[in-house]
Amino acid sequence: MNKAKSLEFIKKYTMIIVLIVVTAFFAWRTNGTILMPMNISSLISQNAYVFILATGMLLCILTGGNIDLSVGSVVCFVGAIGAVLMVEKGVNMWVAILVMIIVGTLIGAFQGFWIAFVRIPPFIVTLAGMLAFRGLSNIVLDGMTVSIKECTTFVNLFGGGANCYIPDLFGNNPINITCVLVGVIAGAIYVFLQIKGRATKVKKGYETEKLAVMLVKTIAIAAVILALFISLAMHKGIPTVLIWVLIVVLVYGYITSNTTVGRYFYAVGGNEKATKLSGINTDKVYFLAYTNMGFLAALAGMVTIARLTSAQPTYGQNYEMDAIGSCFIGGASAYGGIGTVPGVIIGAVLMGVINLGMSLMGVDQNWQKVVKGLVLLAAVIFDVVSKRGGKLMAKN
Repeated sequence: MNKAKSLEFIKKYTMIIVLIVVTAFFAWRTNGTILMPMNISSLISQNAYVFILATGMLLCILTGGNIDLSVGSVVCFVGAIGAVLMVEKGVNMWVAILVMIIVGTLIGAFQGFWIAFVRIPPFIVTLAGMLAFRGLSNIVLDGMTVSIKECTTFVNLFGGGANCYIPDLFGNNPINITCVLVGVIAGAIYVFLQIKGRATKVKKGYETEKLAVMLVKTIAIAAVILALFISLAMHKGIPTVLIWVLIVVLVYGYITSNTTVGRYFYAVGGNEKATKLSGINTDKVYFLAYTNMGFLAALAGMVTIARLTSAQPTYGQNYEMDAIGSCFIGGASAYGGIGTVPGVIIGAVLMGVINLGMSLMGVDQNWQKVVKGLVLLAAVIFDVVSKRGGKLMAKN
């Protein structure tokens, strides 16, 4: 019985255990450099687009293991439009932001229409989109780089400038007091919500884990949250891009776990025919997943050009692979119907730690790609084998 519980625990928290082990390995190999406040802040800023895109990609994957190959090109195209509008056309920043959001969402809706209502395979539609919007990006930019360094408000708002940190409300201190207080409040809120959630489940007669186990896990996570914010406070404080990431994670985490619409995605991925027979319009679920992906690609496009302070025809390359990899590494099933936003974020952080760790160690870019590919393959193999094992146990 204890052995069974141990195996269940390892299976449930595999990626967290792997993340801890990998982080510890790179901390050892880099003499602790990877854990420096500056590098932790860089990890967040450099991987913000992955967090955003992976959250949207999860909804596509939930519908049956479907993916969107066009997001990198859409990020580039939307960013190109925004840069040209603000720099060459002199359009107001807020108008440009609105245009970028609308364009990204319409692209998602366009692709979603063919996937959901015409039933063209998502792989084909989004592959076509990847090629088309990469070409359109070149056309919009005329093959050139458009700098947006002068658009300081936009750059700082989306996390790319020198002043892209939340200012300390308590003055210029060696440690950003505001950042520490935010960490304390965030940790306290997390603990409160976990305790409240458990009390609600007990009241309704639902099965819950042991109180001691729940408290240890909750306090450990709260401690990690506080440690993260203390680390950021020792650098420059909270990056503005982290605010955008947190909004996306919290909103979509709530949608997928606490709303009827969120449950539809899991239902379609679990058994589409049964879902349709129960009265749910599965076509609309597919359409919503890809429309939403376009919307989040637009946000990622803004974050990308702000961080790099320019728009180039080459931006966004392999972004779709980072997003897809983060989802599968974070526990999303290759068959659909299984996956969580927190799991995806853990997958994205793991990918970011691997990238940063190997860069600090001076590992060649080509070998970095090899390692990332093997990690992704291992995650999918684990998913497939574990489910196959579950089916065999069910038969026996």
